[in-house]
Amino acid sequence: MCNYPVNKSVSFPHQKCPPTIEVIGMGTTYATPDRALLVLGAITEGPVLPAVQAENARIVTTIIQSLLKLNIPREKIQTYDFGIEMQYDYQEGKQIFRGYKVTHLLQITNDKVELTGIIVDTAVSSGANNITDIKFTTSTPEIYENQALSLAIRNARQKAVTIANSLGVTLFTVPCQIQEIKGTAEPIPYATAMLSKSTVSPIQPGQLTIYANVRVWYLYADR
Repeated sequence: MCNYPVNKSVSFPHQKCPPTIEVIGMGTTYATPDRALLVLGAITEGPVLPAVQAENARIVTTIIQSLLKLNIPREKIQTYDFGIEMQYDYQEGKQIFRGYKVTHLLQITNDKVELTGIIVDTAVSSGANNITDIKFTTSTPEIYENQALSLAIRNARQKAVTIANSLGVTLFTVPCQIQEIKGTAEPIPYATAMLSKSTVSPIQPGQLTIYANVRVWYLYADR
């Protein structure tokens, strides 16, 4: 790797790239989720669009009111998806109009993860018939990302030292170049397919794993 700036006061024979050791450093940290993102709402179907829309609006309004009673701030409830579709059946190659489908999904940001199960059950008992997604994450990802990055730098240093010792060369203390290999902590998804009105939802947030990776170049010299 030769595209980093080289100190002009240092000369190298034959003007070749200075000798370097290139390593990949990896760091991992763990965080307890303190935020849940839920996507849920109502899907209604029928032959008359105004009636289908009205039924959908009634259900979604009931869901919102029930969530407000759980002291979820209104600004933490927002429309995630809204759509109206025409539906058809196909018989003997012919398209036959069946009716309309109205979908209205809400995204709820919940900063009290212990209430996630109660939120789900409350929404379902208020008429929600579609729970698309539940994910757990952290409200302060940068703290854990920085910790993982620091560990990745240390890991790269350890690898470079091991290589230098094996080669019998002296490693320069400060790397000549560092490149962060972008990665992020993926929110923990929760399977929602089997939830129903009879479910008491034992939803567990688990633990987040945050990764950091760096590519580091060290100069070295003969001993």
